[in-house]
Amino acid sequence: MWTTLPLVLAGLMGAAGVVLAALAAHAAAGAGLDGASRMLLLHAVAVLATSALTASGHLWGAAAHLATVGWIVGGTLFAGDVALRALTGHRLFPMAAPTGGTLLIVAWLIFALAAAAARRS
Repeated sequence: MWTTLPLVLAGLMGAAGVVLAALAAHAAAGAGLDGASRMLLLHAVAVLATSALTASGHLWGAAAHLATVGWIVGGTLFAGDVALRALTGHRLFPMAAPTGGTLLIVAWLIFALAAAAARRS
């Protein structure tokens, strides 16, 4: 299940990223949908790559899984809050986008740890 779920979620993130890019083409400039789209698309690819790198033994699995969760949750919070605000004027909850962004940063640092730890073993 652990190997399938991140792949399914990456696919959903990628699809949502494309939808947001299409919406951004029709939204007011500066609405933020472009940024939300990029965050989802970029981190969907990161989830896919991390799954492959973990399976091939290039990453320490525990840290790689934690980074993957961080990208999925962080990307969803960030993009979801930005998109909801742009489309409806409402937020997911206060500080949702900054919380998501912080999770994304931390997940990248955990990814670096996963790579460094795998090289030593």
